[in-house]
Amino acid sequence: MAPTHAVVLGGGLAGVLAASVLVRHVDEVTVVERDKLPDGPSSRSGVPQARHAHLLMSGGARAIESLLPGTLDALFAAGAHRIGVPNDLVSLSAQGWVPRFPEMQFIVTCSRSLLDWVVRVQALRDNKISVLTGTEPVSLLGSADAVTGVLVQDRISGEQVSLEADLVVDATGRGSRLPAWLAEFGLPAVESESVDSGLAYATRIFQAPPTAAAGFPLVNVQANPRDPFPGCTATLLPIEDGKWLVTLSGTRGGEPSTDSAEFVSFARSVRNPVVGELIESAEPLSPVYGSHSTANRRMFFERLKSWPSGLLALGDSVATYNPVYGHGMSIAAQSAQVLDSGLAAGRSAQQIQRGIGKVVDGAWAMATNQDILYPGAVGKPLPLAGRVLQRYVDRLVRTATTEAPVTRAFLEAFTLSAPMANLLSPRMMWATLRGPRSASPEPTLTADERDRVTSAE
Repeated sequence: MAPTHAVVLGGGLAGVLAASVLVRHVDEVTVVERDKLPDGPSSRSGVPQARHAHLLMSGGARAIESLLPGTLDALFAAGAHRIGVPNDLVSLSAQGWVPRFPEMQFIVTCSRSLLDWVVRVQALRDNKISVLTGTEPVSLLGSADAVTGVLVQDRISGEQVSLEADLVVDATGRGSRLPAWLAEFGLPAVESESVDSGLAYATRIFQAPPTAAAGFPLVNVQANPRDPFPGCTATLLPIEDGKWLVTLSGTRGGEPSTDSAEFVSFARSVRNPVVGELIESAEPLSPVYGSHSTANRRMFFERLKSWPSGLLALGDSVATYNPVYGHGMSIAAQSAQVLDSGLAAGRSAQQIQRGIGKVVDGAWAMATNQDILYPGAVGKPLPLAGRVLQRYVDRLVRTATTEAPVTRAFLEAFTLSAPMANLLSPRMMWATLRGPRSASPEPTLTADERDRVTSAE
């Protein structure tokens, strides 16, 4: 019997996780990557968004650990932080300050470059995975009924090679050409949807004060999309090497500048100045990096009535989210789990693709239902049922600012550790209808945490 072979298009996080799954089911996996992959935790041109804040939610972290055991320990050994939530979280939500109850879930914080590198090292320990760098896909081989491989091209020499494969997985991200390739096979146009709040990012790295380099909370001031003016946010993440990564954002008309002289003042101008106050005397270690690549975009591959065997898509090729919600990496990891279980159960490619669509649904609804509310947002307005649901979620989040059981349910859903549908359980609906008690009007930073910053000045 001939050896089985799978090809993964894209060597980013989604692609590497897909490869780590495929080696359990085929004899050989080839990852096709257009960039040269760095030997360490450094940025690369194919992931321009890597410089900005990234959160690995506990649901995604557990998914990665299930696929590549030992990865979390490797991340923490390399300097990543484990942020307990809500105990290590200082967060002003749209509805108020999140109370710092004992730990209910967790978030992993580090630079995106460190995360990608650690996961890649873990995955590529399996010598059944090979990587073709400096190479990009040109077209799929096969037909509308079955994909049999992919034509790839060396980016320097222009030489083209046909890679035969039993399965091709598209993980090429926002720039995926899969809809066009399917059209070339004669398949109908893939339905798509986009919601763009007009959000822009500005990010800078700071040296944390020595007394706050370890054990410092994640600090986040969110916007309220129902305010009649642009939504502006500020987020401070503890990352590796005693650094703080600070990302500012603003929707259309309120975008942060990339002028370093304006960075702290913008951080102080959002709904609460706490992030600006923390970084006011901190030493900057980088220029200010900007980004406008924040629109939510989804391709509904699962809605095609006919789907070729031997083909799958996951990660940003299927859906991209406003990064402010921190769900993209976790959804990619959970999609890789669906790929694994689907192949183990002998499901068809179409069945697996539909399963990936279900993983995407909850995070997609959470991001787009919020973003469409911002002034000037571009996208399909919420229907009446969606507006009613959004009002309910607003009240639920407000209730979570004082009621621990509601906080737990919300954080389980937000960290992708439990289905979003749990927020509609009779118990949660009753607690939400009762509503919150009096919430804290001030940031939940402790006096000790503030002292650890000011004492270093």
